[in-house]
Amino acid sequence: MRKFQYAILAISITLALAASARAQSAASYDELAKSEAAANAENGKRVAPSKTMGNPPQEVSSEMEALIGAPYPPHFNADPKTPAEWKELIERRAKLSIANVPAMKQKLGVKVEETKIAGVHCFIVTPSKIPPENRRRILVHVHGGGYVFGPGEAALPEAIMMAGFGGFKVISVDYRMPPDFPYPAAMDDAMAVWKDVVKRHDHRRIAIFGTSTGGAMTLAMVLRAKDEKLPLPGAIAPGTPWSDIDKVGDSYASNEWVDNVLVTWDGWLGRAAKLYANGTDLKTPYISPIYGDFKGFPPTILTSGTRDLFLSNTVRTHRKLRRAGVVADLNVYEGQSHAQYQFNVSAPETKEAFTDIAKFFDKYLGE
Repeated sequence: MRKFQYAILAISITLALAASARAQSAASYDELAKSEAAANAENGKRVAPSKTMGNPPQEVSSEMEALIGAPYPPHFNADPKTPAEWKELIERRAKLSIANVPAMKQKLGVKVEETKIAGVHCFIVTPSKIPPENRRRILVHVHGGGYVFGPGEAALPEAIMMAGFGGFKVISVDYRMPPDFPYPAAMDDAMAVWKDVVKRHDHRRIAIFGTSTGGAMTLAMVLRAKDEKLPLPGAIAPGTPWSDIDKVGDSYASNEWVDNVLVTWDGWLGRAAKLYANGTDLKTPYISPIYGDFKGFPPTILTSGTRDLFLSNTVRTHRKLRRAGVVADLNVYEGQSHAQYQFNVSAPETKEAFTDIAKFFDKYLGE
């Protein structure tokens, strides 16, 4: 009988505590709602309370969940003061990327050859199996890295994944970068390669792709090709493009400190932007292509994530393309920070992203 009474007492205490917690939660929410309403009573700025975000509970693989939950990269607030300090940071990060290249090549069954095209150092990435419809197609790749990271083989992972998952031969452009070569060196190199490639291949069978910086360069290459009256690619895939290199766009604020890859424009990212521009107006369309004319662009597929610092860059680009009458698809992944759809070759989302791009190219490129 006593045990039964103790059990009843325990249940009563538990229920009372739960009721108290609910009451406190309700009171806490009501207080929060009042304070936020007061803080946001004026038209214009939005004030949000500090919050903690866990990993998305659904629609995310375990491999991607590990990336989403990872701490900030140690270099996110790097502030090199001299060219030597920039080069040390660039080299340190390049070694980490290059270490993963051999296993990635083996896993996806591709070979990589170094070459020069129009005097520019490039890599040719060839998959072991090329579908019949892709045998006369070729992709031009411009890598990401904030215009400073990814020299040499460090630029290869995205090209390897596109070749392996999509079954395309890829030319990856190892363009010159700061601190030694600021704007317009990277674009000049990419355009030199483009001019050479379209002399030897039907432009309707060629696509340009790249992520982040590479996404911005993809867009800027089309702008320059238009201006220089060159043939345009049959399709493009600017992944989460840095289409506005300045701190302009909603997600620069809403996803600041949420994106665990870029974290904030005010860290290394903004410093790299200024280093690359080297005094050139940041709204120059070949630097920030969102300010260019998108009329007549080829079909475009864009990719981003809900926590991406560049989500607004991607969305603004998508809307401007659509308003210009361009065929434009947009894939946005739940929970992902900047470019995380290509951080783990074994993640289902990685294969999905590159397969979607490959299908898009298959639809719009000539055979």
